[in-house]
Amino acid sequence: MLTAYLLIGGNLGDRPQNLQRAAELVESGCGDIIAVSAVYETAAWGFSEQPAFLNQVLVLHTLIPPLELMEKLLSIELEMGRVRGEKLGPRIIDIDILLIDGMVMETDTLTIPHPSLHLRRFALEPLAEVAAHVNHPVFQKTIAELLTDCPDTLGVTKIS
Repeated sequence: MLTAYLLIGGNLGDRPQNLQRAAELVESGCGDIIAVSAVYETAAWGFSEQPAFLNQVLVLHTLIPPLELMEKLLSIELEMGRVRGEKLGPRIIDIDILLIDGMVMETDTLTIPHPSLHLRRFALEPLAEVAAHVNHPVFQKTIAELLTDCPDTLGVTKIS
């Protein structure tokens, strides 16, 4: 059994409903969600001329290997209407694998841990809520420590 930490988010359409639907599809197709963070709102990271995002972390118990899990998550994004346009642009849903246990891997389609995790407050805030004590396998710091050290100054607001 693997424990995967997923970040779901989006800034188009009915944002709360989209997060709920994504979580339902992840649970029905990928494993058991054992913890869920609050929902957080933040301005767009990297490309600011777009609507604010809602983000949430799901902690998933799964038997699915990482590359297959990523394929399933991309399939869920497509099912929900995700259109991949400009990089960092607006989207109805985005599902990222942040961590899987203490795994480190890099392929053409998947890097674990997420290569930008330590730079993104919008990912670290909800992750710290459900996994503050978890160790980042590359930096050898806890998620709480990475959040404290995070250089990102973008405001992140808990809304639920």
